[in-house]
Amino acid sequence: MSTVHVIDHPLIQHKLTLMRNKETGCKDFRDLLEEISTLMAYEVTRNLPLEEIEIETPICKCKSKVITGKKLGIVPILRAGLGMVDGIVRLVPAAKVGHIGLYRDPQTLKPVEYYCKLPPDVEERELIIVDPMLATGGSSTAAIQFLKDRGCSSIKLMCLIGAPEGIRAVQEIHPDVDIYIAAIDERLNEHSYIVPGLGDAGDRLFGTK
Repeated sequence: MSTVHVIDHPLIQHKLTLMRNKETGCKDFRDLLEEISTLMAYEVTRNLPLEEIEIETPICKCKSKVITGKKLGIVPILRAGLGMVDGIVRLVPAAKVGHIGLYRDPQTLKPVEYYCKLPPDVEERELIIVDPMLATGGSSTAAIQFLKDRGCSSIKLMCLIGAPEGIRAVQEIHPDVDIYIAAIDERLNEHSYIVPGLGDAGDRLFGTK
């Protein structure tokens, strides 16, 4: 079973409260999402492997550590996931960015891929799928499967807020994918919105309705 990492740093919780507030405007919402993404990225990348190299400081030669192993890839689920990319790339500028676009079929209610553009070496990278909301888990589980179908094996899921229903769905379908989240909320309502949540992240991010 995958592990759920709740990243409840005080700065993240403070900024998340501001994002939940319905009076928070589009610009502030966008800035807060980017800031939280940067803070969360510290924990998501905590276990990256290191190797020791020799360098020369202004004082003397010494051995010091650098990140080694697989390179990172960031894969936002369109469209709200886009708001999390810059915050992570600011921390890890060498990361490549792919994109997955999904919509829900009105008949089957299942996610359908309408866009997928990934780095050519995606199967060799450690991937972080990003999406602010983990509601039913439909989009996240589908996005993870799309990556697995393309040969990817090292995948993490990073979300801002999750409902217990969505978390369970990801754990049941993809028990090998760890989940990183800032808050686990109460439940989904009859329209599959997270309660208390923060509304539609995409609409609040881009000023649409």
